[in-house]
Amino acid sequence: MALLEDKVALVTGAGGGLGRAHALLLAQEGAAVVVNDLGGARDGTGAGSSMADGVVEEIKAAGGRAVANYGSVTDPEAARAMITDAVSNFGKLDIAINNAGILRDKSFKNMTDEMWDVVIDVHLRGAYLVSKAAWDQFVAQASGGRIINTSSTSGLIGNFGQANYGAAKAGIAGLTRVLALEGVKYGITVNTLAPAAYSRMTQDLMPADQEERLAPEKVSPPVVWLCTDDAKDVTGRQFTVGGNRVNLLSWQTTEIARKDPLDEPFTVEEIGEHMRVSMENWPRLLKPMEV
Repeated sequence: MALLEDKVALVTGAGGGLGRAHALLLAQEGAAVVVNDLGGARDGTGAGSSMADGVVEEIKAAGGRAVANYGSVTDPEAARAMITDAVSNFGKLDIAINNAGILRDKSFKNMTDEMWDVVIDVHLRGAYLVSKAAWDQFVAQASGGRIINTSSTSGLIGNFGQANYGAAKAGIAGLTRVLALEGVKYGITVNTLAPAAYSRMTQDLMPADQEERLAPEKVSPPVVWLCTDDAKDVTGRQFTVGGNRVNLLSWQTTEIARKDPLDEPFTVEEIGEHMRVSMENWPRLLKPMEV
């Protein structure tokens, strides 16, 4: 039996790349899918219906169930309409995968306010709007739900020239951690994906010889597993996924200085000495996942 039989999923930005791969695998595992895609360019300009329609046709040709949605994740009414499409066509919503995104890369020295605002709007506010609409539906149904948010090593670790994108993706990770705590009482799990994939979003950022190794289809299996009943207790986690590798990313603390909290504050010189002595034990700065 398929792992997601009778489940209903929404995938944003599902007209190509990672979103398309997620949607196809969800359908293969039995889920009905709302395929959302604005149909614009990588920088967020333009719109069209052909990308979402094409994925819907792929799913239907393989015997699955799907409908297209062309709304923008930055529009509150459009976000709510995505959930309405799921309910009106398939009776409910069980899964929401926030995948829609754009790029406006530029070094911070050359970044404009417009570049900053539009990337934050699509990624962070878009994830909020779709998650909120899905959350309200999950609570009303009283049957739990799954939210998968797409972050990035750019936000969790850092990447040159992506201050806007990295800030948005770090914000998404923070949103995930809070929603995971609040979702426990409702049976809603919320997890973060930081993918490495060769797609329209990344094709000029990665060597062309990585296309096969970093195919989007090699990211989707853990995403789909997180939507299954077997993952009902997995929440608040961050996974880096790509090239058939799945890693759990966790934080750690390294104690630098401590004394009785009722004592006088450290002097700046004392803290400086503790810093210097402890530096050799600090964790090395992380680098994006090697695949």
